[in-house]
Amino acid sequence: MGNVKKAGLRDRRHSGNAIVETALMIPWVFFLFAGVLDFGFYSYAAISVENAARVAVLQTSRAAASLGDSQAACQAVLPELRTLPNVPGNLTSCSALPVIVAAPQVNGPDGQPSSQVSVTYQSLPMVPIPGLLTGQLNLTRTAQMRSQE
Repeated sequence: MGNVKKAGLRDRRHSGNAIVETALMIPWVFFLFAGVLDFGFYSYAAISVENAARVAVLQTSRAAASLGDSQAACQAVLPELRTLPNVPGNLTSCSALPVIVAAPQVNGPDGQPSSQVSVTYQSLPMVPIPGLLTGQLNLTRTAQMRSQE
């Protein structure tokens, strides 16, 4: 009978430990989830910008006359980036942030005329992580393709 009484007393003395440990861990768990959420947004933005550059270079390399056409590249990029949170639905220009598109005509490695499209996207400010992320990123992706004519 004495052992049962001691076990009950011991449980009462240690019953507050779980609350203290939980209170100490909640900020770390919060920052972990915030970091995972931010990483997901940044990854999605990077994939979208890469796809937008690919679609734009396909559009501008179809004909020799459109190799340096930044406006055609912009019109190909905007539908690809509409799902990103920082791109307004009424955006029609690609000359200022959050979306900048440049499409110069270049000579490819084989000396043939090629189209090169560079797409820059500025993300929304997220949770800043000191030493890793400042809270806002400029993602730039470049694609190049020889003229299909």
